[in-house]
Amino acid sequence: MKPARSFWLLALLALPVTVLVAGAGRMGNRHAQQPPVRIVDLKTPDGTLLKASYFAAAKPGPGVLLLHQINRDRKSWDNLAEQLAAAGIHTLTLDLRGHGESGGTPFEKRTPAEVDEDWRRRPGDVDLALQYLTAQPGVDREVIGIGGAGSFGVLTGVATAQRHPGQVKSLVLISGETPRDGLQFLHQASQLPGLFVVDDEDEYPPTAEAMALLYVTASSPGKKFVHYSAAKDAPWLWYEPFDVGRVRANGHHGTDLFTTHQELPGIIVEWLVTTLITTPGHAPADPLAAGSILNQLQTPSGIAPATTQLKDARKKDPAVQLFPEISASIVGQDYLREKDSKSAIGVFQLILLAYPTSADAHENLAEAYLANGRKDLARQYADTALALLNSHAAPASSWSDTDQQRGEIRRSAENVLTQVSSTH
Repeated sequence: MKPARSFWLLALLALPVTVLVAGAGRMGNRHAQQPPVRIVDLKTPDGTLLKASYFAAAKPGPGVLLLHQINRDRKSWDNLAEQLAAAGIHTLTLDLRGHGESGGTPFEKRTPAEVDEDWRRRPGDVDLALQYLTAQPGVDREVIGIGGAGSFGVLTGVATAQRHPGQVKSLVLISGETPRDGLQFLHQASQLPGLFVVDDEDEYPPTAEAMALLYVTASSPGKKFVHYSAAKDAPWLWYEPFDVGRVRANGHHGTDLFTTHQELPGIIVEWLVTTLITTPGHAPADPLAAGSILNQLQTPSGIAPATTQLKDARKKDPAVQLFPEISASIVGQDYLREKDSKSAIGVFQLILLAYPTSADAHENLAEAYLANGRKDLARQYADTALALLNSHAAPASSWSDTDQQRGEIRRSAENVLTQVSSTH
């Protein structure tokens, strides 16, 4: 059976195309303390001039390279780039050759041979931009993020991360797809966090299904899927790279989503701040990504293998998290409610192995030991929970550190100590 949408790159290399290039939203007012945007000319080995915009942060920090979709240009990233720079991330946006203000034969006028030649030159063009970004004062060349929109940007972004695995510490992929080698890379790159964004109303179906495939293929537990659901999926009309006016933009594809979903730029900024500044190369484990190990924990016989899995993963990456603390805690509390204190202890011990500074994890284990009749251990972990709360050296848990939660943990730990003392 013929698929509704064959992979567009194969057709792109075989047929002449015409693309309707649309303008993008203009840049808003930059933060008063931010350096002005620098317009950059990058000269390729064949003499083509590529245009880029450099948004410098006010202090040293990581860098991000943003790659546009096929029917937009670098200016579609302006507002996001401005926000990233304000957040401390040096950002470069690039017009790929034949697009926007860059040189080369305009994309819509290329012959099949020129399309093929462009594809061969694209890795060098992108690497030239990456070299410029990492050479700028204050940019940490070993902590780089890549963002790509549409099939054009997603494919190019994944390929760039594949060529520079030591530098690229985070991906943002919006409304696109990648061929098999890109999927294999995402599956093998178990320590590369990725943010995947798609809208069911995307005008180029089946983009939603393609992005879901990227998400489930990526093996990093630090990944996130932003899926804007719709009551009814958009109908298939035409292929993205061959849009000759047949498909009208509806605000649900690539960087057009920034207008339709105005919270999305903030989500991306928060993601890149987390994965490039707060915990470089790492993101909190996602409940969906942790589905396999969470399912294991819901069967008592699966607790030991899950523990081994975490220990093995920590040998490769001491900072890796395979599951969210709160998701596993819910499983452990369910065991306690069912009077299965032995299984609850196993789950909470695993949580404590993953999150050793969590007062919440210590208190939960104290409750499990109390239910199991092991009062000395219950006292030990309740005391530790209170000591962690009193020290303020770490958040109360990985998922919350509000005064309300700290108070609840304190009351529960004190209750455990009261029950232990009363039984003596």
